[in-house]
Amino acid sequence: MTQKERQARSKHAIFLAALEEFSKNDYDTVTMDSSCQGHGISKGMMYHYYSCKDDLFLLLVKELFQALAAQLEHDMQQLDGDNPLETIQQFFMIRERYFQQHPQWKNIFENAMLRPPKHLKDAIYELREPVRALNRTFLTRVCSGMPLRPGLDPETATRYIESIEYVFPSLLRQFRAEEGITDLHTMLDAMTEILEIILFGLVSQTDRNAK
Repeated sequence: MTQKERQARSKHAIFLAALEEFSKNDYDTVTMDSSCQGHGISKGMMYHYYSCKDDLFLLLVKELFQALAAQLEHDMQQLDGDNPLETIQQFFMIRERYFQQHPQWKNIFENAMLRPPKHLKDAIYELREPVRALNRTFLTRVCSGMPLRPGLDPETATRYIESIEYVFPSLLRQFRAEEGITDLHTMLDAMTEILEIILFGLVSQTDRNAK
């Protein structure tokens, strides 16, 4: 085995150890020691490649966003956009399906997007750029074809949908907390209900205008 191959093997072992630690624990509770212990990794080898747990976390975040961007780019091509509600529903489902197929990445995503360490926010924002660019391009196209209410432009509608993307999984769980979400069919039903409210509001437009 060459030195380059040994280095690649060592880095891969560290990557798998970090993935297991951060997939099961929040950022604050993971340490360099915990990423070594139980994974057959010496501290010497760990610190030879990575100086702190921030390096490990950002390594995983970068890998996650690259994989998620590839999934989004592929799946978005299958969405025709003829029905905006269904299209946005399927847009949210792309990410849900990804985490159903790769559950070990879900906690890392939530730590990066919902509970990001303050000192890493800028780095995470930069790493997310490929995903953000795909989302913005896709949602702008969808919103441009929607019958928006007077005074609302596609750019504002796009920013609105982008803003709820981060919290949508939590909103989905809370919305069906009593019944629970047990399968994909239940998730789609709940998602349709929530999106209809998000896009069309709670109050009848006729009643609103009458007031």
